[in-house]
Amino acid sequence: MKFSVLMAVYIKEKDEYFNKALKSITEQTLMPDEIVIVKDGPLTDSLGKIIEEFMESYPGLFKIVGLEHNQGLGNALRTGILECRNEWIARMDSDDISKDDRFEIQAKFIDENPEIDIVGSDIIEFEDNIDNVLAVRRVPYESEDIVRFAHLRNPFNHMTVMYRKKVVVEAGNYQESKLNEDYNLWVRMIMKGALCANIEDFLVYARTGRDMYKRRGGFKYALSDIKLQKYFYEIGFNGFFRMLFNMVIRTLVRITPNFLREKIYISKLRK
Repeated sequence: MKFSVLMAVYIKEKDEYFNKALKSITEQTLMPDEIVIVKDGPLTDSLGKIIEEFMESYPGLFKIVGLEHNQGLGNALRTGILECRNEWIARMDSDDISKDDRFEIQAKFIDENPEIDIVGSDIIEFEDNIDNVLAVRRVPYESEDIVRFAHLRNPFNHMTVMYRKKVVVEAGNYQESKLNEDYNLWVRMIMKGALCANIEDFLVYARTGRDMYKRRGGFKYALSDIKLQKYFYEIGFNGFFRMLFNMVIRTLVRITPNFLREKIYISKLRK
């Protein structure tokens, strides 16, 4: 099975994290035949050097797309999707670590379930190193459960998904929606009839920690959530009262103090 890997990186990424993320892709039991990296604006010299070293080690594997200015994850991925040459695309974040058999497991699942348009998995959330596990995020596995769950929360772990390029593009591709680029896309794909699945396995180690909980707070993100829920109502995905309920719950989580938000994420939104 031929597939592309899509990753976006920007200037604030740490060299060590980026290097480990790329290494986890190039040491897979099933290798992609293309890795598309979107440089979301100018990078540091050290990040650029890491890319150059991997390109030298794996000739012809990498395709680098440079954006003149930082445009945000949604716009960077929107560009990257169009640059991928394969029908199947695997997403990967620039600071996470894929298990070495991730792509092999997902490719086998796709081969056995050819009607599927998008497949993700559970994740293990860690801080500093993968042995320091903070939480796990399990997601629904069957298509009907995923659609039901999507009315309330994001039903996929973004860094784990593989999807059909055609279906993503037909649904309108990624759009800029702060912290919700993926959730926004999943709902539009679902409304276009995309068949969804998650694999009941932990295929990616996701780097989180206190900084992540801090980043996910504040009025900017609360406003982004409100806009997203309003959009879901306008396109007919959620009803009025579901919209209001989601707005209230999400706003409370966004504006609560950081230490409380961390507890909410780990005790209520994770396992």
